[in-house]
Amino acid sequence: MASAAEQLASNLNFSTFAKAEDLKKRLWFTLAALLVYRLGTHIPLPGLNPEAYAQAFRGQAGGILGLFNMFSGGAVQRMAIFALGIMPYISASIIVQLMTSVVPALENLKKEGEQGRKIINQYTRYGTVILGALQAYGIAAGLESGQGLVVEPGLFFRVSTVLTLLGGTMFLMWLGEQITSRGIGNGISLIIFAGIAAGLPTALAGTLELGRTGALSTFLILLVIIVAIGVIGVIVFVERAQRRLLIQYPKRQVGNRMFQGDTSHLPLKLNTSGVIPAIFASSLLLLLPATLAGFANSTAMPSWATSIVAALGHGQPLYMVLYAALIAFFAFFYTAIVFNPKDTADNLKKHGGFIPGIRPGERTAEYIDYVLTRITVIGAIYLVFVCILPEILVSQTGIPLSLGGTSLLIVVSVTLDTVAQIQGHLIAQQYEGLIKKSKLRGGKRGR
Repeated sequence: MASAAEQLASNLNFSTFAKAEDLKKRLWFTLAALLVYRLGTHIPLPGLNPEAYAQAFRGQAGGILGLFNMFSGGAVQRMAIFALGIMPYISASIIVQLMTSVVPALENLKKEGEQGRKIINQYTRYGTVILGALQAYGIAAGLESGQGLVVEPGLFFRVSTVLTLLGGTMFLMWLGEQITSRGIGNGISLIIFAGIAAGLPTALAGTLELGRTGALSTFLILLVIIVAIGVIGVIVFVERAQRRLLIQYPKRQVGNRMFQGDTSHLPLKLNTSGVIPAIFASSLLLLLPATLAGFANSTAMPSWATSIVAALGHGQPLYMVLYAALIAFFAFFYTAIVFNPKDTADNLKKHGGFIPGIRPGERTAEYIDYVLTRITVIGAIYLVFVCILPEILVSQTGIPLSLGGTSLLIVVSVTLDTVAQIQGHLIAQQYEGLIKKSKLRGGKRGR
C-alpha cells in the first residue's frame, strides 16, 4: 500500500514537472549561468607567468589561500579573471548591514520596503566596487613582488589586473542577481556552491590517492567519511527543525455572520541565519592581510607580521578561535536583521492574533525575542560545531581542504533551499492546473 502511494506520488511529481515549462526554463537558465561561471574560472589573467605562479601557489595552498581558492572555484589556483570571486560583494553586504543597524537614515530606508531595499542594494554595489578595486590592486602588487610571477611588471599590469579582476567580480554579482530573478535559488549562494562542488571530486580523488600511496591510513579515510556523513545528517536535521509558537485568533463577526476562532503556528527556525554566518566569517578571515602576504617576500615582512600570518594559518588555534567567534557573532547579528520580534508582535495584534497566556503588543514581542534568543544560542552552537569539528579533523589528518565543515554546510544548505524552491514551483504548477480544470468545468456547466 505504502509503495503504491509513493509510486503514485512520484508519477504525479514527474507528470507535473513535465508540464512545468516555466520551471524547466528556470533550471536551464541556472545551469547555463553556472556553466558560464565555471568557464570564467579557467580564463587566466593576462600578463602572468603560469608556471612560476603555479609553483608559488603550491607553496601557499595549505593556508588561508586554500580557503580563498575553494570559494572561488579554483580560480585563485589558476589566477583566472574570477579570482576575486564574489567575496567583495559579500564583504560589502556585511558592512552595509552593519551600518543599517547604526545609521538611522539606512535603517529608515530598510523600513520603506522594496524601494528602500533597492537603494540599499545600490549602496552595496558601490561598496563592492571600492572593496574589489582595493583587493585587486593588492593582488596585483603581491604578484609583482614575487620572483618571476609577472612577465612585464609595471603600471600597465596593475591597471589591467585591477580592471580585469574587478570586472570579473561585478559580472559575478550581476550573474547572481540574474539567477535569483530568472533562475532557481539564491544566485550568490549557488555561485559559491558551484565553486565548492567543482573542487570536491578533485579533493576526493586526492584523498584516495593519499590512501593508495600509504600517506593516509584506511582507518583515517573511513573516519573522515563517517564524520562527513554524520555532519550532513546533523545539517539536514537542524536546518529542518522549527520551534512553533501557538497563535490563537478570537471569534469575529462580519455582518450577521459569526466566524469561529482559529489557531495557527508561528514557525521559528532553529537556525534562522542559515549558512550566512559561515560565509561571512570565512570572507572576513580571507580579507585579512595574511591572505595576500604569502605572495610577498618573507624577508620584506616585519617579524610581527610574519607571526600573525603563521598564527592565522589554517588549523591554527588563533584561526579556529576567531572563526568560531565570528560565526557565533554573525548568527545573532543576522538573525536580528532578518527577524524583528516587535514587527511580528505588531502584525499579530493588528490581525487579532495572540499567544495564549501572553499579552498582545510589547509583552508578545518580549516573549518572541526571549524564545528566539534561546534557539539562536542552539543554532550558533550547531554552526560552530559543524564548521569547526571537520576543520580540526582535516588539519590533524591532512585531508584536502575542500572537505571542511564550511564547505559541507554550504553545499547541503544550498541544496536543501534549492530543492525547496523547486518543490514550491511544482506545487504552484499543480494549483494552476487545478484552477484551470475548475474553470473549464464551471464554463461547461454554465453552458
